[in-house]
Amino acid sequence: MEVTPRTAQAHVFVDDLDELRLADDQAHHLIRVLRVPDGAPVTVGDGRGGWLPCRLSSDGDLTPIGDVVVDARPSPAITVGFALVKGDRPELVVQKLTEVGVDVVVPFAADRSVVRWDAAKAERQCERLATIARQAAMQCRRTWVPRVEPLATFASVAALPRVTMADAAGDPPSLHAPTVLVGPEGGWSDDERAIGLPTVRFGAHVLRSETAAITAGAILVALRSNLVKSMSAPL
Repeated sequence: MEVTPRTAQAHVFVDDLDELRLADDQAHHLIRVLRVPDGAPVTVGDGRGGWLPCRLSSDGDLTPIGDVVVDARPSPAITVGFALVKGDRPELVVQKLTEVGVDVVVPFAADRSVVRWDAAKAERQCERLATIARQAAMQCRRTWVPRVEPLATFASVAALPRVTMADAAGDPPSLHAPTVLVGPEGGWSDDERAIGLPTVRFGAHVLRSETAAITAGAILVALRSNLVKSMSAPL
């Protein structure tokens, strides 16, 4: 059977496919936690579309058993911006958006966001979210690791190309606008609405912010994958 990220025993990332060296924690996770057998096929990726089938030895060494494959970057790139939410819910959002196939994730501070990060916390949290994305990409066998942007302002995310705002009264989603912003629990402020961005809806019910962000990402990726058909006109 052909060894691919979907069929291998495990999928792991390294910095450079020319240097197949696992970090100690990666080797431990594969051998001791996942219990990958000695000589089992795994795939090793660089997180930028490139991957290589290998065999993993019981001491953590990798031996190539094929050539490097480079997967095309998905197009159009799907971006989900989400207003800051409480506790560890930002980690959940990033993890699930990675699993469904979103390409860019942007946390931002909305007018009605209850959570506020100072500069130091924003840097720590965004580094943590990038780690979450990388780990989730390995788990779900992605060859492209999504990009997690630094904490943004609403003004900066509203200026992104082909961007929409999630709203219960909006139009059906479309790939003509592959970037969507999801607001906080308190909803959009009058000032944010006054910018006049197009709005899209992702269901008949009022969703929690994290649920709305994950749902938006899943629907847009399903449209891109032709799993569902768009019923909307170009925005």
